[in-house]
Amino acid sequence: MKFTFIGLFCIVLFYSLESAAQKRTGSHTISLNCLSEFDPTTSNWKLAKSVSFSPTSDEKSFEPGMGIVLALPVKPDTGHLFTKMQHGDLELEFDFAVAKQSNSGVYLQGRYEVQIFDSWGVKTPAFYDCGGIYQRWDESRSPKKGFEGFAPKQNACKEPGAWQHFKITFQSPRFDKSGKKITNAKFIKVLLNDVVVQENVEVTGPTRSAAFEDERPLGPLMFQGDHGPVAIRNIRYTMLE
Repeated sequence: MKFTFIGLFCIVLFYSLESAAQKRTGSHTISLNCLSEFDPTTSNWKLAKSVSFSPTSDEKSFEPGMGIVLALPVKPDTGHLFTKMQHGDLELEFDFAVAKQSNSGVYLQGRYEVQIFDSWGVKTPAFYDCGGIYQRWDESRSPKKGFEGFAPKQNACKEPGAWQHFKITFQSPRFDKSGKKITNAKFIKVLLNDVVVQENVEVTGPTRSAAFEDERPLGPLMFQGDHGPVAIRNIRYTMLE
């Protein structure tokens, strides 16, 4: 009986470990030697070898090359950057740098935004600060059209121009066989510069300015390119399904 119990425990442990390993598949680094892993882009997105943003002024410069994708929005070209990759559950990491007072964001599945913002020096961050989960928006609501929105637990933002790092673990919404949503999308954990700023945050639907108003099991990553200069590098993701 003792042997049987130990044997059963080992079998259960083996399959648990195997299952855990299967949940972390498809690790990939997006090449920034060209833009072939993204949908066609507008001219506000450029490839660069190096980028410099002043921490105290609007001064900025870049050297054309490879390894960094840079948004310099100038109307009418203020489009967003979409991956050809479609994802469900995902672990995402990337570096970013913003210009002074600049504003951007990364949208998981093109729908749920983690804010990228120059929040340097902010003492009490709000949902629109760096690391915040942006609010939802409904024109029919009264008196407040904006709702939800989750401020980061603390301000972990560096000064403008400095390279910063996001690590985001995301769980996609779940649907039954008829297509009805049965579980909301969730940010399992968001780390900004190795500091936990969000944990187990559910979003009931797409956040404001999402590319899509519906919800689906899969969608692309979207980097916002219409609010200000932002540089992105070292984009890595791991499928968790």
